[in-house]
Amino acid sequence: MAPYLETVKSFADVPVTDAGVDTLAFLEASQGVLGLFDILGSTAFAAVQSDLKGNIIKVRARYDAAPAHSATLEELVKNEQGEKKRTATEGLMWLLRGLAFTCTALLNAQANENEELSVAFTKGYERTLKQYHNFIVKGIFSVAMKACPYRKDFYAKLASDLDGGPAVTDNIISEELDKWLAALDLIVKRMQVFYEKHGYTKGF
Repeated sequence: MAPYLETVKSFADVPVTDAGVDTLAFLEASQGVLGLFDILGSTAFAAVQSDLKGNIIKVRARYDAAPAHSATLEELVKNEQGEKKRTATEGLMWLLRGLAFTCTALLNAQANENEELSVAFTKGYERTLKQYHNFIVKGIFSVAMKACPYRKDFYAKLASDLDGGPAVTDNIISEELDKWLAALDLIVKRMQVFYEKHGYTKGF
């Protein structure tokens, strides 16, 4: 088969135009993030996975209900504003926050080769999700950070062939991950600016 990152849609392949971020391509790439937490291998991340999955479902449900008005994430959010419940708008907001956490953590790991994942993910959490969480949820995440696998084990799993063939080199995995993360980072930041500029975070 292939290493994990080659089996899922890369954020680098999500079309981003003047009209916005392609909704379906973005959701498909987001599904790939769920599998990354499987590779991390700790049940402590189950809450993170569940949250991401639930928010992907909310955004997809809105797309399915109004595809003509949801081709891009921006259009989807704009066209939900007149409704009493803005389930997809809130779901996308939290999905973006969860993706920001994952992206920031892995960018930290890529930038600091001698740093263990527990440190990289803790820094990522402190810079992204921590500000939105209460004492109980912060405790859950603290446990999850400590349960991160060793860096070398995680990267070895990323490099391994899912069908048991030879693993790819560290350089190839690092290049793939850099490309994946750079594209994700741009999309997340673009959408965060969009939400703030138009006040779409209000009421949640």
